[in-house]
Amino acid sequence: AVTLVESGGNSVQAGGSLRLSCVPSGGRIGSWGMGWFRQAPGKEREGIAAIDPDGTTSYASSVKGRFTISQDNAKNTLYLQMNDLKPEDTAIYYCASSPLEGLGLGNDWAYNHWGQGTQVTVSS
Repeated sequence: AVTLVESGGNSVQAGGSLRLSCVPSGGRIGSWGMGWFRQAPGKEREGIAAIDPDGTTSYASSVKGRFTISQDNAKNTLYLQMNDLKPEDTAIYYCASSPLEGLGLGNDWAYNHWGQGTQVTVSS
């Protein structure tokens, strides 16, 4: 069974940066489509970044230019570098994996393994 574990969430002030990590057990991220999602209180889950095994990335307009998704196959770790954080970025952040490639965003149904989430809080 595949288990994903996120870390790196914290409380920061607006304009700050954080890097989230996602480490799987039971598999290799380099063979999956990977994504970062977030859910703020009272809001629907939002897909914000995705990466294919070949390194192709996709971003939601709300984070494009501020967030960067990447993966280190040697460390078997997925990252989300978040810069210029805003209060509206406050949410629980989840990583997820899919056996499919080329998903981009908007295909949550294709992700079959999810982490437990890590809290990011941005204060103004």
